[in-house]
Amino acid sequence: MKKHHVFRMFWIALILLVACLSFGARLKDIAIFRGARDNQLFGVGIVVGLAGTGDSGTAPSALVANMLKNFGVNVTANDLKSKNTALVMVVADIPAFYKEGMRLDVVVSALGDAKTLEGGVLLQTPLYGADGNVYAVAQGNVSLGGADVKASINLQSRFKTVGYIPGGAIVEREIPATLVENDTVTIYLNQPDITTAARAAQAINLRFDRELAKAVDPSTIRVQVPLAFKDDLITFLSVVESVELAPDTVAKVVINERTGTVVFGGHVELSDFTLSYGSFNISVTAGKIDEQIATIENLVSALKALGATPQDVVTIIETLAESGVLHAQVITM
Repeated sequence: MKKHHVFRMFWIALILLVACLSFGARLKDIAIFRGARDNQLFGVGIVVGLAGTGDSGTAPSALVANMLKNFGVNVTANDLKSKNTALVMVVADIPAFYKEGMRLDVVVSALGDAKTLEGGVLLQTPLYGADGNVYAVAQGNVSLGGADVKASINLQSRFKTVGYIPGGAIVEREIPATLVENDTVTIYLNQPDITTAARAAQAINLRFDRELAKAVDPSTIRVQVPLAFKDDLITFLSVVESVELAPDTVAKVVINERTGTVVFGGHVELSDFTLSYGSFNISVTAGKIDEQIATIENLVSALKALGATPQDVVTIIETLAESGVLHAQVITM
């Protein structure tokens, strides 16, 4: 037993050492484990303490009246009718593995005709999951954030019917999560891609020096849990998510015509062409621009060197895409 334990500790230490010497994108940054997902929570509540900026109807007052009955105070909705309360929708995301007592940020949005939630306090509101069970309870001061600015066009004014309560919800029940099924862990890529899935499986197998992982489809990799890690799943998962690889990227160019912004990703290449646009004359011959490889990056650099404006660059790129010499997916916003 002692020899087995020493061998196991040596194996884990060796894997972690290799992880520190790896280069590329970590698997944990481009994928998630099946079962380790967020869940959405929601509830309907009341914000009180508004200075006459709440709802004009009686719905909030009716809810408050029902609440007061639990304290032995019998009043009607008409007795409480005022614009100091507002009916709101409360939403939150609960990450996987959150335990009882942990806190969540919540968003509060007016449901009625309230003018602003500024200065209001959300009364205790149960937050439900999709299965109808209560998983958290929210309460606290509503913060609008932003800034009330009229002098500068660079700052956005506060949207006063939506507020936030940082840490305003307390988890009351953990959402069950299963990471391992039949001694197998399933990994989902955030961006499904055939090449990236294959590389991920190969990288995991290389890390453990055995065939543990297999790419099932462009988004799914299944990994067998080794016997040495049966009773130490967290260490195994930490090693798996630290595996590094080079994700494959789709050649893509995104153009914002309003601002003249061009964003390009991947290795976007160009076929040979000759461009004449105004006073600009650029040629791509034998896959080269001014002795450099003909990529969209080098083309944009050459155009800027010739004095092209952002709008000129956008027009030229769109024309190249239409002519078929730009080998990338072009998205115009």
